[in-house]
Formats: sequence, structure tokens, C-alpha cells
Amino acid sequence: MRLSRRHVLASTVGVVSTALITAQTPAGIAFARPRRASRAVTTAVYIEVNHEDLATVVAFVREGVHRPVFDLAMIFAANINYDGCTAYLHLNERVMETLRAAETQIRPLQRRGTKVLLSLLGNHGGAGFANFPTRHDADRFAAQVASVVHRYHLDGVDLDDEYSEYGKNATGQPHEDSFVWFVRALRRHLGPHKLLTLYSIGPSVNRTVSSAGNASDDLDYAWNPWYGTYQEPSVLGMPRSHVGAAAVDWGHTSIEMIQTMASQTIRDGYGVFMTYDLRVSTNPSLVQAMTTALEGRR
Repeated sequence: MRLSRRHVLASTVGVVSTALITAQTPAGIAFARPRRASRAVTTAVYIEVNHEDLATVVAFVREGVHRPVFDLAMIFAANINYDGCTAYLHLNERVMETLRAAETQIRPLQRRGTKVLLSLLGNHGGAGFANFPTRHDADRFAAQVASVVHRYHLDGVDLDDEYSEYGKNATGQPHEDSFVWFVRALRRHLGPHKLLTLYSIGPSVNRTVSSAGNASDDLDYAWNPWYGTYQEPSVLGMPRSHVGAAAVDWGHTSIEMIQTMASQTIRDGYGVFMTYDLRVSTNPSLVQAMTTALEGRR
């Protein structure tokens, strides 16, 4: 689970009347249709599959238009592990259950238009995206990740450079070329139509440009990792239309803050609104506040 250190400005969740929800059906929770067209903002959500089904996302739909509230859903999380010699992909029991149950956990989201990505996270063993010793090592790990994406017909990969503990178990320290090697290899193995997103935290974020190239050439989106804050991540070459400044934890962000950050997102021209830890128990009014503000209504 993500650590509380990320909740820099988080506050108690506000509770408002569920009268804001226009309809509730067995198929899910339906939200008010926009009154006027506005520039589309990509909505992203991380699902902690250790305690929540990915299919929870399906319950949140927009009334009348048969569109999902969330455009991107991340399976959180697979890991980059270390076996004493090299990095390898680790899928814990719950991640594997989610993948194997694709017909009930993944396909319903995809049929409604939500892209499903596999999120990758460090695992306290010393291996990370920023310390592959050689280009070959980066390519080898990228091939493992892409194999899972293709096998389970996922829509892409999300990169989260946390908890790697670089240097542990005699692993190397981050260096300037590793992350670019990895992103370029991942794009090559995934192909041009899969998504690559960056949770902008950790040593990799400071190494997106090197003599090996610019990682932003192969990334689709990047976003702020600090929940309860609104700040642009610094990824050279990423336009605002592919960047998210808002970061919402559904369990620790107030309705007022959600509304404010969504309105700021529209005002400032950002193209992504990132959220974390949606649950069956999440107050629908919080999600309503996001969709209403992103559609230009208050």
C-alpha cells in the first residue's frame, strides 16, 4: 500500500448528500451527463488489488452516454525484484488472480472503454528502473513485462519508481542511461499502440533525458505523485495535455479539494486527473464532484 508520506495536504473526506447521484442501477452508479461540451481530461485511477477487485471501476459510469468515469485503471502492483544476479518481474498472488480472472476483472472495463494498465513498483531488493547495469539487462526485463501485457491483453504499463532501495544486495546506484534504456525497450516490445505512463517519483524522474535519448518520446502520460497536492511533475518534453498536476486519494481528500483541483486542471490546461485507491465503499459523491468539475460545472 502507498505510504502516508504522500498525503502532504490531505484532509478529512467531506460527506454530501447522495442526491447528487442522478441514478443507481444494478449495472453501477450513474453520474450526471455534462451540460456542455468541454475539453476532455483523461481520468486515471489506481486500484490496490491486494484488497479491492479491479472490477470495482465498472460501477462508476456516466449516465446516458454509456461511458466510464475512469479512462485508465492501473492494476497496483507488480514488482521489479532481484534474484542476486538480475532483475525479474514478480506478480504477487492477488495480481495473478486479477490477470487470470481477466474475463470478470479486466474485460468488463475494456468493453466500456477503460484502458487497463499493469503498474510496476520496486520491492525493497535493490533493483529498479534506474540501475540496469547494461542496455541488455533493461531490454530483458522490458521483454518480461511486455510478455505479460500481451498475454493478458492489457492496454499498457505504468511505472512507479518507489521502494527499490538502490544499492541494497550489492546492486548498483541509479545512473543516467538506465531509465531511458528501459522505457525505449519497453516501447519497442509493447509496440506503438500500448500506453506507457509515469508516476513521477523516485530517481528515474530525474533521469528521463540522457545520451541514450529522451524518455518522454515514448511516454504517453506523467502525473504528480503527491496526494492532496496540485503541482506539475517535471518531465522534459511532456506537454500539459499529457500531464496531470492533481493527485487525489479517494480515502483522504476532501470533496472541496477534489472540486478545486479538478477546476484548476481545466483552467490550467492539464490533460490528466490522477486518483488512487477507489473502493466499493468510496463515497459516490466524491466521484461526482470530480466529474462535475472536470465537465466545467460546479
